[in-house]
Amino acid sequence: MPGKDPFDEGAGSILRQPMAVWATAGASVVAFMGIGLVDPILPSIAKGLKATPSQVSLLFTSYFLITAVAMLVTGWVSSRIGGKKTLLAGLALVVVFAALSGTSGSVGELVGFRAGWGLGNALFVSTALAVIVGAAAGGSAAAILLYESALGLGMACGPLVGALLGNASWRYPFFGTAALMAIGFICISFLLKEQPKPARKTSLLDPIRALGHGGLASVAGSAFFYNYAFFTVLAFTPFVLNMTPYKSGAVFFGWGLLLAVFSVLVAPRLQKRFGTLKVLGASLVLLAADLVVLGYGSHTTAIVCTILSGAFIGLNNTVYTELALGVSDAPRPVASAGYNFVRWFAAAAAPFLAPHIESWTDIHIPFVVAAAAAVVGALVVWVRRAALTHEAEELEPAHATEDGVSAFVN
Repeated sequence: MPGKDPFDEGAGSILRQPMAVWATAGASVVAFMGIGLVDPILPSIAKGLKATPSQVSLLFTSYFLITAVAMLVTGWVSSRIGGKKTLLAGLALVVVFAALSGTSGSVGELVGFRAGWGLGNALFVSTALAVIVGAAAGGSAAAILLYESALGLGMACGPLVGALLGNASWRYPFFGTAALMAIGFICISFLLKEQPKPARKTSLLDPIRALGHGGLASVAGSAFFYNYAFFTVLAFTPFVLNMTPYKSGAVFFGWGLLLAVFSVLVAPRLQKRFGTLKVLGASLVLLAADLVVLGYGSHTTAIVCTILSGAFIGLNNTVYTELALGVSDAPRPVASAGYNFVRWFAAAAAPFLAPHIESWTDIHIPFVVAAAAAVVGALVVWVRRAALTHEAEELEPAHATEDGVSAFVN
């Protein structure tokens, strides 16, 4: 709320929340950790399972392909069984499939188990924000900040935890995630009360119908190309850097910190000063330039550019989500599901295509393609600015409303 410090020790403080909120937020940290957990250990997994980089990159492809399709299902499920049961179902799936991932005897098994993990994570993450806001004390502002802090902490710590556990064995990060999520399952089971069900049940086709709105379709289309660039960094760069799990984990920890800081703190200020579309367009072009330098620079330059890309990715995540939630008259959960359904397909495509592009050409070209994708995303925003300008001007600064949260997945 304007003029109110969420860290104030009053009733609405982020620090004074029910245990149910802390349990859900803690599980959210682990859920977001799971996205970048495998980054530092991709080379180790390839070596341990005698797999090629393109085969190991399918860990991201299967995960995000299922996540994309699940966006059509999560609202349908939660509107029928309620938020708590949806959270627990997602957590249970993550526990089972993360543990199974650690037992994999082949890269094919691991790819399949990551797909199941992606379904569980989609169910959990797509519901966690609404549950935290519903259970929080003192209004939504502190609850949203807590959720976003969990997002940033998870994205930053995932690669670090993966490196620390993966240095001993690539299997340990998977077992560690399963154990942490099992603790989250127990805590939420006992501490969280059932949340009220929505007045209207969501149809499986509602998110697809929402994409009939030109503005929302434009945001989703632009985000599709952006996500291709984003996940080229996340899934392909570890093979290019070719570092030990510790060093790779440190690089992506720095990347995650910049992502969190620019998403939560910097993006709202830049939007207020320069406008939403200008910030988005500039950030996409700068990301494209960063990727070209990453692809053609020295090893040290590649490290610096990988970390720096987190800043542009953090900005883009915030702005895209706010545009998607405010550009159409569709209910915001439905608009979010449609938007994410489109953009996560690019997150599935990039890890699969980047290694193949390298094998067809050379190690530089995957980054050139990713940079071109970011530029196309900026061009879509520019060409369709008339459909986006009015809504962008009406958007409040990030974190001002519950639905304006800059969630990575929501």
